[in-house]
Amino acid sequence: MSPVATALQFDRQDLSNETLLHLYQHLLRPRLIEEKMLILLRQGKVSKWFSGIGQEAISVGSTLALDADEYILPLHRNLGVFTGREVPLGRLFAQWQGKRTGYTKGRDRSFHFGTNEHHIVGMISHLGPQLAVAGGIALADLLDKRPKVTLTYSGDGGASEGDFHEALNVAAVWQLPVIFMIENNGYGLSTPSNEQFRFKSFVDKGPAYGMEAVQVDGNNVLEVYTTVKRLAEDLRQNPRPVLVEALTFRMRGHEEASGTKYVPQSLMEEWAAKDPVENYEKWLLAEGILTETAKHGIREKIKAAIEAGLQEADAEPMPTADVQEEIADMYQPFDAPITAAPKDGPAPEKRFIDAISEGMKQSMERYPELVLMGQDIADYGGVFKITEGFVAEFGKTRVRNTPLCESAIVGIGLGLSIKRKKAMVEMQFADFVTCGFNQIVNNLAKSHYRWGQNADVVVRMPTGAGSAAGPFHSQSNEAWFTHTPGLKVVYPSNPHDAKGLLCAAFEDPNPVLYFEHKMLYRSLSGPVPEAYYTTPIGQAALAAQGDELSIITYGMGVRWALQVCQDLGVSADILDLRTLLPWDQEAVRKTVEKNGRVLILHEDTMTGGIGGEIAAWIGEHCFEHLDAPVRRVASLDTAIPFAPPLEAAFLPQQRLREQVQALRNY
Repeated sequence: MSPVATALQFDRQDLSNETLLHLYQHLLRPRLIEEKMLILLRQGKVSKWFSGIGQEAISVGSTLALDADEYILPLHRNLGVFTGREVPLGRLFAQWQGKRTGYTKGRDRSFHFGTNEHHIVGMISHLGPQLAVAGGIALADLLDKRPKVTLTYSGDGGASEGDFHEALNVAAVWQLPVIFMIENNGYGLSTPSNEQFRFKSFVDKGPAYGMEAVQVDGNNVLEVYTTVKRLAEDLRQNPRPVLVEALTFRMRGHEEASGTKYVPQSLMEEWAAKDPVENYEKWLLAEGILTETAKHGIREKIKAAIEAGLQEADAEPMPTADVQEEIADMYQPFDAPITAAPKDGPAPEKRFIDAISEGMKQSMERYPELVLMGQDIADYGGVFKITEGFVAEFGKTRVRNTPLCESAIVGIGLGLSIKRKKAMVEMQFADFVTCGFNQIVNNLAKSHYRWGQNADVVVRMPTGAGSAAGPFHSQSNEAWFTHTPGLKVVYPSNPHDAKGLLCAAFEDPNPVLYFEHKMLYRSLSGPVPEAYYTTPIGQAALAAQGDELSIITYGMGVRWALQVCQDLGVSADILDLRTLLPWDQEAVRKTVEKNGRVLILHEDTMTGGIGGEIAAWIGEHCFEHLDAPVRRVASLDTAIPFAPPLEAAFLPQQRLREQVQALRNY
C-alpha cells in the first residue's frame, strides 16, 4: 500500500479477507443510516438526532470483537453497536419515531433502551450511571463462573462525573471483567477537553485505579477491533477491568441543533481527512480486497434494507395511550404468593434487629442468586451488626464489602438483575442514599417502564431520629421515594412485620426500599415465628382498634400513637400503613368511615410528607364521612438538630399528644 493512499495506517495482522469485508459492511451501515436520518430530521420525521459520524469505528470495531452473548452498554453515538448486533432496522426506526413497536413502546427516545435478546443495555441521559451497571453484569458472570466480558462506553465529558470514578474504582477492587471504552472526541457538547480535565490522556487514569490502560486510534477500525479482541480474550481467562481510550472526533454537533460553530475550522479539516469509513474503504480498494463493483453492491444492499426498515416503521401508527397499561407497566407483574406465618404455638420473642437479620438469612438460603452489598457488612457484620456471621455461612462472594460508592453499588444491583440475580444494597444510614439517588429514581425505578427490564433490588435504609445523631444520621427521607413511580417503599413498625416485609421484598422482582428505624433495633421485641413467612406488601394492618378516632401512621409513629392513646385513655384505631408505596387506600377508607375523626402522624417533616398525600385523598374520597378536619402531626420543617432538647422539640411526640386531645374534643 502506498503510504499516501490513506490518512490512517491499517495493519491487517492475520485477519482474513472475509473478516476485513465483514468489518467494512458493518462500518458502512451506521454511516448510511445516519445520512438518511439527517434527511428525516430536516423533514420532521424524527425529533432529535445525536450524530456519531466520524466515530463509527469505535462502536463497530469493539462490538464485532466480542462474543454475541456478551453485554454492551452504549451511549448516544454508538449506532454501530445496535447494527453490529443485528437489531432489526424496522424496530430500530420505530424506536426513533416513538412508535409502539419500538423497544420502549414510545416511552423513551433514541438509544435510551435495552434489549436482552441482543445483549445491549441502553443509556439514560445522565450518562455515567451505566458504567456501574456494566460492573453488575460482569459480577454476575464472575459469580456464575462464566468466562465473559462486558463492554461499556463513556465520552470524555461524561468521564467527569462521579459515577465514572465510582464504577472504575469498584471494578478494580472487585476485579470485574469490564472494558471501559472512553470515546475521547475532544468536546463535551461545546466544552473542550482543557476545560473538562487537566490530565494529558485518559490512559493516565488507569494505573491510579490499579488497572491496565491502553490507547487506540478510534478512527482505525482494525486497531479498535484487534485491540478489543485481544483484551477480551485475555479478560475471559484473567478477569479484571481495562480502560481503553479511543481518540476520535465528532464531525457534527452534540445533537443537530447544537451545530459545530465552536470548533475551529482547521480542526474540522484535520479530522475530516481521518474519516474512518472513507479511509478504510480506500485501503480495501488499494489492497484489492474490495472492488468498485462490490463496493456499490454493498452500498445498494444496505440502502435497500434501510428503506425497507423505514417503510415498516412508517406503516406503524403512533401509540395510543392506555392509562391503565401505562400505570401497570411501571412494575414487573408479580402476584405475590403469601407464605403465612405458622400459628402452631407461641412464637419466640425476638428483637426488631434480630427479626431483620433472620429474614435476610432465610432469604439468602431461599435464593442462592441473592447477593448482599454494603459498607462493612462482611466480617464486621455492618455498623449495626445485622449481618454478623453471614460471611461464615454464605461466603464473601455473596456478602460483599463495598467501597464508599453508593451510586456504583446500586447500579451494580441493576446489572445483577439483568443477569437474573437478586441484590440487596445496605445504606449504612438512610441519609447516605443521596449519593445513590440518581441510580434509584432514574435507573431502578424507570427500567421496567422504559424497556421491560425489572430491577430486582432491595435497598435497606436504617432511618430515623432519637439518638442525638444530628442532621446527617437521623433523617426520615421516605417521602423522597414515595413520589417515584416504579419503586415500592415499606416501613415496618414491629419485629413480626420487619421479618415478613423483608422476606416479601426479596421475593418481589421490583425495586423495594426497606426503611428500618434504628431506635427500634434493640428497644422493641415481639413474637416472631422462626419459620420463613412473608407480610404482604401494600396491605396496612390495625395495631389497635377503637371507636373515638383514627390515627394513620407507620414505623416509629405506631409506637408513639400506642403510647399516647394509652396515656390519655383514648379509644382509637391505629392503622399501621406498613407499605407507603403503594399505600392501602381501602384500609384508610375503612377506618375513616368507621370513626370520622382522623389524625395522620409521621416522623418525617410536615411539608411534602406522605401525610399530605393521604389527607388529600381522604378529602377527595371520604369527605362525607368526616366529623372533623383531618389533622396532621409531623416533625418540624427544619433539619434535625443534634442536642437532645432540640431534637425532642423537632420530633412530634408532644404535638401528637396535644392534637389527639384536640381531635377527641372537637
